[in-house]
Amino acid sequence: MFKKKALLALILSSLFIFLMACGGNDSDSSAGDDSGSSDDASSGETSNEPVTYHYFIGTAGDDINANETEIGKMLEDETGVNFQTEYLVGDLMEKIGVMVAGGQYPDVVVPDHAIEMMLDAQAFIPLNDLLEEHGQNILAMYSEYIDRFTMPDGNIYYLPLGPTINEHVPNPNIDQGAFWIQRGVLKDAGFPEINTLDEYLALIKDYADKNPEIDGARTVPFTGLTYDTSFFTFSNTPNHLAGFPNDGSVQIDMDTHEATVYADKDEAKAYLKALNELNAEGYLDQEMFVMNNDDFLAKISSGRVLGFFGYGWQWGTARQTLEEAGNPDREFMALPVVLEEGIKDQYLEPAAFTQNRGVGITVNAENPERIIQYWDKLIQEDMQRLVMWGEEGRHYTVNEEGRFYQTPEQVELVANQDERKNFGMTLFEWNWPRVNGTFSDGNAVEARRQPEVALETYDDDDREYLDAYGLSTFAELFSQPEDRPWYPAWSANIEQGSDVALFATRAEELQKRYYPQIVLANPDNFEAEWNKFVDEYRSLDGLETYENFFTETIKARLEGNWQYRN
Repeated sequence: MFKKKALLALILSSLFIFLMACGGNDSDSSAGDDSGSSDDASSGETSNEPVTYHYFIGTAGDDINANETEIGKMLEDETGVNFQTEYLVGDLMEKIGVMVAGGQYPDVVVPDHAIEMMLDAQAFIPLNDLLEEHGQNILAMYSEYIDRFTMPDGNIYYLPLGPTINEHVPNPNIDQGAFWIQRGVLKDAGFPEINTLDEYLALIKDYADKNPEIDGARTVPFTGLTYDTSFFTFSNTPNHLAGFPNDGSVQIDMDTHEATVYADKDEAKAYLKALNELNAEGYLDQEMFVMNNDDFLAKISSGRVLGFFGYGWQWGTARQTLEEAGNPDREFMALPVVLEEGIKDQYLEPAAFTQNRGVGITVNAENPERIIQYWDKLIQEDMQRLVMWGEEGRHYTVNEEGRFYQTPEQVELVANQDERKNFGMTLFEWNWPRVNGTFSDGNAVEARRQPEVALETYDDDDREYLDAYGLSTFAELFSQPEDRPWYPAWSANIEQGSDVALFATRAEELQKRYYPQIVLANPDNFEAEWNKFVDEYRSLDGLETYENFFTETIKARLEGNWQYRN
């Protein structure tokens, strides 16, 4: 059981690793390269006097003082610096908007998809001189990526999170998109090979017919996540079925590098048609388009859902609930489903760098060089090992070949959420300067990506399914990702209020209005409903401009320019 909990801990940690699209900023910044540097910074000296900075993080979480963790206390002892974190409560754009309107900011801000608002307000100070003087370790770790987040005015205003150093290591388990199926459905059918959407849905329908109820409650053959900002989960699905990774609302041709939208394409029609038929036959969840995220998680946790499309990081809490229920056949397995035979799945993500997310120091921070000094220690390999792996001998062991692994006792310890929180893993694993990939010794930066760790977390129930499909890890069922040097396209720098931004907003509004309507329509009216959507979608102002913008963005990135703007 503790092995399974460790696997869940690794999966749940990915909740902090995936971010959504937002543009950057090309406005002139008033501060200049030397703004924000104190006299101490200029002289190369820093004080070790105790100081606590306010660190705002634009995602949900539990507020904590960094020095309440073991790692945070180590860093405070070395630098004199502590951080009081504040996590988001309520709406992010509203929260950042209030900061901007009043001109009052926490010392450090991780604005997530509101980063452009902070840049437009010139709320971040330039970091160039501070990094040169106090951040040589930061510059070394980010060396291959500096140009990607240096603004057109020559300044660096924030540090992105998670640049890949050395080698990219795919996750042995699935934390990205997939069609998930209840494992008992596969067992009941004799562990069949499932490739296409038709095969997947047929298997689910057959099981639902034989099992109209699960534990006394009505079986839910297929559902999905469509609520509010999670609507992209639903609208992205045709893209994956067509054999593309998550580049957002566009598909990038591998030969021409041209970007095209797919909301009105054949793959979208085929998926909506399949759901329309599923609904007419009584197999589609009738709450799919009205339930919120919590409702979705509760439904998945109930054990009566047979299948859904989703990203692994979106439903970690439900996965944990299912595991704790003690019925492994009610847990889920990820499948790389495509529309038809011959399509190569591309669910696994290639190496990626998201340049339009990060953490910055605001104009209200005093002695910002001390923040840089702290970050510079945090980014060093020995500290990154502590954050990602813990203490050698306590949280992990090193074999004769220098490979990191975990004993059964260490697996159990690392799975303990209180241990992770108190040590500092939970706090520092995201929203702070950090790296991805491998350390200089070849071990994965993230323990969850180390094959030796993944194998140790599998129990006999997991191995029943792995063995049935001839797998060592669950990710082996998926095709390896093709190299996409621009990835992900969704991180393009879209200016607020631009024609590109306006089209994106209107297109999403149209999809939110029409897609559910199309799925729930009488099958006799499907073509008419689909055609209405297509006509209105293609008549939107800015469609060609939108596609051209992404095409130019991709071409610019291939030439080394990650700050292309519309």
